[in-house]
Amino acid sequence: VHNALGKIIIDSNNNPEHFLTSNPYYDSRVVGKYCEKRDPTLAVVAYRRGQCDEELINVTSKNSLFKLQARYVVERMDGDLWAKVLDPENEYRRQLIDQVVSTALPESSSPEQVSAAVKAFMTADLPHELIELLEKIVLQNSAFSGNFNLQNLLILTAIKADSSRVMDYVNRLDNFDGPAVGEMAVEAQLYEEAFAIFKKFNLNVQAVNVLLDNIRSIDRAVEFAFRVEEDAVWSEVAKAQLREGLVSDAIESFIRADDTTQFLDVIRAAEDANVYHDLVKYLLMVRQKAKEPKVDGELIYAYAKIDRLSDIEEFILMPNVANLQNVGDRLYDEALYEAAKIIFSFISNWAKLAITLVKLQQFQGAVDAARKANSSKTWKEVCFACVDAEEFRLAQICGLNIIIQVDDLEEVSEYYQNRGYFNELISLMESGLGLERAHMGIFTELGVLYARYRPEKLMEHIKLFSTRLNIPKLIRACDEQQHWKELTFLYIQYDEFDNAATTIMNHSPEAWDHMQFKDVAVKVANVELSYKAVHFYLEEHPDLINDILNVLALRVDHARVVDIMRKAGHLRLVKPYMVAVQ
Repeated sequence: VHNALGKIIIDSNNNPEHFLTSNPYYDSRVVGKYCEKRDPTLAVVAYRRGQCDEELINVTSKNSLFKLQARYVVERMDGDLWAKVLDPENEYRRQLIDQVVSTALPESSSPEQVSAAVKAFMTADLPHELIELLEKIVLQNSAFSGNFNLQNLLILTAIKADSSRVMDYVNRLDNFDGPAVGEMAVEAQLYEEAFAIFKKFNLNVQAVNVLLDNIRSIDRAVEFAFRVEEDAVWSEVAKAQLREGLVSDAIESFIRADDTTQFLDVIRAAEDANVYHDLVKYLLMVRQKAKEPKVDGELIYAYAKIDRLSDIEEFILMPNVANLQNVGDRLYDEALYEAAKIIFSFISNWAKLAITLVKLQQFQGAVDAARKANSSKTWKEVCFACVDAEEFRLAQICGLNIIIQVDDLEEVSEYYQNRGYFNELISLMESGLGLERAHMGIFTELGVLYARYRPEKLMEHIKLFSTRLNIPKLIRACDEQQHWKELTFLYIQYDEFDNAATTIMNHSPEAWDHMQFKDVAVKVANVELSYKAVHFYLEEHPDLINDILNVLALRVDHARVVDIMRKAGHLRLVKPYMVAVQ
């Protein structure tokens, strides 16, 4: 009944819309089908009431009623229906999309409808159409223009599908998720856009990182840092400048950032680049924040490198945590002796101070420091340096402190001798004789030196100090230098009468003395030497032969003496001896 009534009303055109929308009893499909030929718009009304999706799509497509179709699809919010109309197989898809974008969605005020439409476009993978759709909703002052999710979606879709529009959207939209969208832009290599996003949301550290890491423009980063004046931004700029080797600029940026965290890298870079003036400024800033031995030590070193010695003196008097011993050693190793001198004086490291002053040719000071250090190693270093510089008076002061150590005496002696300073060495040893701690080594060494370089003083020395000499050592020296008279004397002192007698006979021009020989001859152990003495006198001093034979009378075999003289044909010469023996 109701279907029939509907058809009559449609045919008679008696306000059919009212009936079709208000009558709950008719069958939408039947009445709709009836309307299709007569008035497709009424068919749409009927189908809409019964949610006859397929029939409605067909009739609107056939009659090009895409606006009605678009409104229906948007209102229906049905995923399957959206999938069907956005199917690439659908030849009317483009017309429908145009109507959805231009009319249906902008008219809608339901978030659910918009959300369903957006989801459908995303599912159908239509990014460009989605951008059109979102532009219409978001940019053209609809109810959703400030919607957070839609703004995010618009920019992210543009990043993926149409990067040329991203910058425009970033500038025009305000309510989107800056950090997340910015990261997406960086991933998509849209660095300028990412920079604009971070800047817009005052995420200055991320912004400057885009400039440094992606756009790689330190100049722009510096300019940006000047504009925002944030410590964290300057810090990032400084690290990048350091990486690029712009050490002076980096230090200036670190100072602006008030950032002390990278001080080890800065110190290393500044030393490599030799920018100590800048390093001093930086370390002074770091010191205000951190108590680090490394920082204080480097500051002293930097002062030394730029020759600000007065600053070092001031600095070490103030409270500081520098390891002054290490700093001093480092300055010394790098030949910054003036600065090292200040440090070693301050910490009373006299040994190091002495060798530092030697390097500075300040020998008098070095000797004074060595006296305070009072170690033989230091005395030696200073002494040898004074010898090399021909400062013999100072060298002698040092030398007197060394030669009292038996072990070091020889080293000093050799050092002087190798350089040909014999007189100075003898003078040093002579001074050493008067020391309280003078030992046998000094007397002996002086004897050896006399034997080598001043033979005229040798005999007197031996006679004076015979009890304090190492006689075997001096015997070797005299033998080597052929001082036979002195050698004989030493043999007698050492009770080596056989050697004494042999030496006298072998080197008689220098060594023979009749009275001395008589004394020696009596004490000789080897009897053969007595007969040798007879031969010696026969050849060289026949006038004294009876005298020596009288001394030897108790030690020799008279028959053998007579035999020797008979063979020589001079038996009558020894008649006095024979009478005496008889």
